[in-house]
This record gives sequence, C-alpha cells and structure tokens, in this order.
Amino acid sequence: MSRGTQAVVLVFLGGAILVASVTDLYLRYVKQGLRPFLIAAGALLVITAVMALVQELRALNRPEGGPDDDGHGHGQSGPVVGWLLLLPALALVFVVPPALGADTASRAGSALTDDRDVAYPPLPPGDPAELTLLDYGYRAVYDHGRTLQDRRIQLTGFIAPGSDGERMLARIMLSCCAADGVPVKIGLRGNVPRMPADTWVQATGRWIPHTAKDPVNDADVPYFQVEDWQQIPAPAEPYE
Repeated sequence: MSRGTQAVVLVFLGGAILVASVTDLYLRYVKQGLRPFLIAAGALLVITAVMALVQELRALNRPEGGPDDDGHGHGQSGPVVGWLLLLPALALVFVVPPALGADTASRAGSALTDDRDVAYPPLPPGDPAELTLLDYGYRAVYDHGRTLQDRRIQLTGFIAPGSDGERMLARIMLSCCAADGVPVKIGLRGNVPRMPADTWVQATGRWIPHTAKDPVNDADVPYFQVEDWQQIPAPAEPYE
C-alpha cells in the first residue's frame, strides 16, 4: 500500500473514531469516562494522516517523481486488498450494534461477587430515591438492607429472564469496554412487568429481605418488591 493510500485509510479510521466519540455511539463500546481518550486517539490519527498526505503531495510535485514513484521508477501502489482496512471504520459509523442485554444477562454470572464490608451512607434525598442496580444490590446483600428499609426506591434496567422463568431487572456493568461487561441482576416480586426481554423499564418499589443464588456463578441475587413501573426508551448510556 502506498503512503498516500495509508494516509487515506488513517483519515477514515481517525474520522470514524471522532464521529463515534463526539456522539453517543461510543457508549455502545466503552464506558463514558473513556471519551477524552478516544477523541485524542482519533485526532492523532487524523493529524498523522494529514502530515503523511502533505509529504506525499510534495514528493509527487518533484520533477523526478511521479504518482506512486519510489524514486527508482517503480510504482508502489500495493494490492487492492489493503483498502479492506477501511471496512472496520465504515462499520463503526454505519453498523451500530445493539447494546448488551438480556442474552448476556442470562449467560453471564451476576456482578455481585465482591463482599464490600463498608459503611453505606444514607440513601439520597427524594421520594422515591433513585439508585443504580449495583448500588441497590450491594446495599441489599452486603448491608442486609439496613439503609433501604422504609424507603421507596426507583430502579432502571431492562427485563431479563431468570433461570426459573421469572422476570428479573438487569443492567450490564462495564469495567472498561463491552468485552468485559457483566450483568447486575435484581429479582422481582409484586407488580412484575410482563414485558418481553430487553424492554427497558423504570420500577418503583421497596426492598424485601429475600435473596436467591445465581445458577451461573452462585452469586447472591437480591429481590425488589415492585409497586409501580413504566416502560421507558433505552437510555443513551445503557451500561452502569
């Protein structure tokens, strides 16, 4: 592949990363805190490509040089297969994969495997108190629900099937990117949403002193007494 072709490929790759980073598209692949690094990487690729193109144009404008001339009268256009490197860049922009959801939750073990022996602060003000599934899970399992008692709580997640056929509320937690995503699972009781898997809901209810074991990794799965719920659109940032 010639230097000019390499530069064009770098422009597309860097541009695709920048497009994904300045929109919400990148949230399908990595956690929110990595956006500055993606923007920096995309900008660096574009700058490198522009510098390579400038050098290539200068070489072509020399009297002894011609298009794709290596200085010895030999072309260096390279095989056409090199242009296949553009496919990942085009796929990044035009082929948006679905976020990890109920299928991942049914196949992977719950994230509640790290016993955190810490003092949990009081719930945030408001009625209901909005909690992430992970925060609710830790408070319910490892703090035995002490900070959850006598409070109405609001949880947001997608519907996932449990091993016993019952519906759970779940959300995928990322350490870095979608490749390391693990689910947080919350069992449901009471007014359980009878919706298809991967439907996003906002559930309001209360903690109940009941847990079960995840058959995948034997982790504790806390339960939640649903009093009311509503279907919501999938959030722009689907991961915790």
